[in-house]
Amino acid sequence: MDTDTQQFATRFVASLTSSPGLHMWLVRPLQTLLATGEPVTITALAAQAGRPEAEIREALAAMPDTEYDAEGRIIGFGLTFNPTPHRYETRGHTFYTWCALDTLAFPAVLDHTAQVTSPCRATGEPVRLTVTPDGVTNVEPATAVVSLVTPDAPTSVRASFCNQVHFFASADAAKDWLSGHPDARVLPVADAFEIGRPVVEQILDSSTSHGCC
Repeated sequence: MDTDTQQFATRFVASLTSSPGLHMWLVRPLQTLLATGEPVTITALAAQAGRPEAEIREALAAMPDTEYDAEGRIIGFGLTFNPTPHRYETRGHTFYTWCALDTLAFPAVLDHTAQVTSPCRATGEPVRLTVTPDGVTNVEPATAVVSLVTPDAPTSVRASFCNQVHFFASADAAKDWLSGHPDARVLPVADAFEIGRPVVEQILDSSTSHGCC
């Protein structure tokens, strides 16, 4: 990555990790349970995280983007059972994610490989790739890029970041979208994967330091 991209990456990580409603220590335990394909109860999440249920409820109350089913069980936080444009297939399950960067980060968080399919935000052309904990392969089309933003005062993870983080078939395909989002930029998929690494490391470090999993 060139110096300008590295500086953008630093701003991106700082902006994302300061977003309200993102408890790093809870992300991996929650997504580990979601990845089994079953809705997650507060009791199960408390056990997975190694925290009291009251602490889990307090943390979830500060995470307004969390998705629940009719019975109050969690069915989405980044990784979701509810359809979005970002299809995420792994270990015989089909999930979805809130944004393009999620598809690049979660394999490292959850230590698995995922097949990702998502339409180009501009043209609708399918973007397909394989994501492992160590990187991306089989990117089709090879010119695909990911849009990223660095809001100064993020309000929620989904509203501030995810709703602006898309796949495009190429940088050229993203030009019109970028003209309406002057603070955003697009990067090759492999570079976007690398920019997400520090966030993944924070998630893993915070869950390990609290004895999770």
